[in-house]
Amino acid sequence: MGTYVVTGSASGIGAATASRLREDGHRVIGVDLAPADVTADLATAAGRRVAVERIAALAPDGLTGVVPCAGIGGLTGSDPADVVSLNYFGAVELCAALRPLLAASGRAAVVLLSSNSVTCQPGWAREVADLCLAGDEAKARTAAAAYDAVHVYPATKAALAWWARREGVTPEWIGAGIRVNAVAPGLVDTTMTQRLRTDPVLGPFADAYPTAIGRPGRPDEVSEAVAFLLSERARLVVGSTLTVDGGSEAMLFPTGA
Repeated sequence: MGTYVVTGSASGIGAATASRLREDGHRVIGVDLAPADVTADLATAAGRRVAVERIAALAPDGLTGVVPCAGIGGLTGSDPADVVSLNYFGAVELCAALRPLLAASGRAAVVLLSSNSVTCQPGWAREVADLCLAGDEAKARTAAAAYDAVHVYPATKAALAWWARREGVTPEWIGAGIRVNAVAPGLVDTTMTQRLRTDPVLGPFADAYPTAIGRPGRPDEVSEAVAFLLSERARLVVGSTLTVDGGSEAMLFPTGA
């Protein structure tokens, strides 16, 4: 059995993923603002350092996997700069700092949380995604401030998928026995999407995307995909993004996004 870090473990997909891994007999170190094994604000550099120190103390012999689920939705009133800092930098900087612990296990995996908004939502802020991928948090935050959060959210999720693709095939990651992939959920019935439906501006669009299954996804359905990518059953999957959206992207773009 392995030891996994799951951020955003107190709710939504993070909670479902933590529960799924524990059901399989794994040890899970949960990270969240709410009560968790590690309480830290991953939207800040200081909070990331605290998280890494506490995780290292809890798992000195290494980690089997990391699933950064903590994030902010692009809702009306959300600070677009904070969306950048938590969604992207709170994920990739944590993973990078934990890479030695992942490498120590000899066979580990990272699964990032992207989104089908990358392909299904038009008009998002590409320059923000590019600055995220360049690793410049200050410039990415400044650029994000010129946009509404709804256009920054997909940018951060695109950058996560691209980071998985770029870094996943490098000697530092797969060369060290660490597989890096991502999942791209569609609309999933979580507290975040419940807030979306009450959003004064975006609420009417909450269920705008069609789904082949005729309903939003459930957190446990996404966690099953995450568990697969973490497992040895996915040992040939490297640098990929698995869309888990009930068919929304396929219906909107039947010949490819």
